Amino acid sequence: MARGRNRYLVAYDIREPKRLRRVHKTMQAYGWAMQYSVFICDMDYMELMDLQTDLGSIINHRMDSIAIIDLGHPEDRGRKCFSFMGISNPLPTSGPVIL
Repeated sequence: MARGRNRYLVAYDIREPKRLRRVHKTMQAYGWAMQYSVFICDMDYMELMDLQTDLGSIINHRMDSIAIIDLGHPEDRGRKCFSFMGISNPLPTSGPVIL
């Protein structure tokens, strides 16, 4: 059964500059940067597993933290659950990310 794509908010706190750069570069392959350590990613289940594997191989599991929040389908709650103060970056349109 295909689950389709969901929108995820990924935020991270990485304590060492080299790992931080590697995590940021990895995240660029999966989604759109809202802020330096906050990304929006539209992914299916396998892409989510790949992301977790990729990030898990980079971070120090005793020092670093990554939050992955499922916001739902991009065209539904994944778009409606955002509100901004000040400058807001446009949200990505739904669809695959191919780099």
